Amino acid sequence: RLVNFGGGLVQPGGSLRLSCVASGERMDYFGIGWFRQAPGKEPEGILCNNDGRTTYADFAQGRFTISRYNSNNTAYLEIKYLNPEDTAVYLCAADWSTKMRATDNLLGREEYTFWGQGTQVTVSS
Repeated sequence: RLVNFGGGLVQPGGSLRLSCVASGERMDYFGIGWFRQAPGKEPEGILCNNDGRTTYADFAQGRFTISRYNSNNTAYLEIKYLNPEDTAVYLCAADWSTKMRATDNLLGREEYTFWGQGTQVTVSS
């Protein structure tokens, strides 16, 4: 089970750190992905971390960072220089690391079995 925390209202130019807490299994057995869904848009993959490597969507390079603390079963997504286009529900997702080694689409929603409930991020002045 995955639970998301940390969303809220942020001013443009600000930063935010979102949390993804896992229970039931050790997080280090899993690849972790972060996704977002903006109003009226399809969900999009932001990044994936698996086996110590991070794959980024093109738009995420430089502003989005994942960190993982497997001992606490927690992953974080840090977002810098937020802008109104970042307004979305942000979700973490996971699947078994061994399974994810075999995929070539680490940012595809269909690759993930376990999902957090999402947390709303609104960027507005």
